[in-house]
Amino acid sequence: MSVEQPLWRALTAYRVLTLLYALVLYVHGFDDYEHPLGAGAYMLVLTVWTALTVRMVSSAERCTLRFLVGDLTVAVVGILLTPLVDAHDRIAEGTPTLPSIWTAGAVLGFAVKGGWRWAAWASTVVCAANIIERGGFAQDAVHMLMLVWVASVAIGYVVEVARASERTLARALRIEAATRERERLARDIHDGVLQVLAMVQRRGAAIGGEAAELGRMAGEQEIALRTLISTGPATGPGAQDAAAPPAGSLPGP
Repeated sequence: MSVEQPLWRALTAYRVLTLLYALVLYVHGFDDYEHPLGAGAYMLVLTVWTALTVRMVSSAERCTLRFLVGDLTVAVVGILLTPLVDAHDRIAEGTPTLPSIWTAGAVLGFAVKGGWRWAAWASTVVCAANIIERGGFAQDAVHMLMLVWVASVAIGYVVEVARASERTLARALRIEAATRERERLARDIHDGVLQVLAMVQRRGAAIGGEAAELGRMAGEQEIALRTLISTGPATGPGAQDAAAPPAGSLPGP
C-alpha cells in the first residue's frame, strides 16, 4: 500500500465535506444574492462535478493532469462568477466566494499529485482569481490566500518526501531479498562442496596409497572450509597466505 494513499482518501472526504459547506453557505445567504438563480446554477454544476469525479481523486493513477486542470477551472470560474451574482457590499465585507473553501481541494489535488511545485502553481492561480474577485489586495483575503499557498506547498513537499522514503524502503527491501537469496545459494554450494570433500576423504582412506594422501588433504580442506563458514574469513596480516594451501601440496595429474 502506498504511503500517500491515505492522502487521497482524505482529499476525497475533504471535497465532499467542503461541497456541503458551500451549499449551506449558499442556502443561508440565498436572499442576499443579487442573482440567486445564477449562483444556484453554479452550485448545481459544482455538486454534479464533485459527485462525478469522486473516483478521480481516489488514487494517483486516476487523478490525471487533465482532470486537475479541469477541477481548478471549475474553482476559478466560481470565484470569478461571484461578483456577477453577489452584492458588492457583501464582497467588500469578505463574504466567501461561491465555491468557498472547496477551492482548496482543487489546489491540494495538485499538491498530492505533483508535489510542491504543482501546488505552488495552482495556488498562485487561485490567489490571482481571488484578487480579481475582490478588486484588490484586501488584507483578510491576502491573509487567507497566503495560508492556502503555504499549506498546499507544505503538503506537496511532504508528499515528495514520502515518495522518496517509499522508494528508498522498496530499494532496501529488494537488496535485503537479494542478499538472503545469495546467502541461501552460498549455503547450498558450501554444503555440496563439504559433502564432496567428505566423500573424497572416505574413499581415499578406503583405497589407500596416494588416494589416502589425497583423502587426508580433502579432510583438511573440509575442516578449513567449515571453519571459514562458521567464523568468517580471517582479516589479520598474512591471513590470505595462511588460508592458501602450500605450493605443491596437491599431487599433480
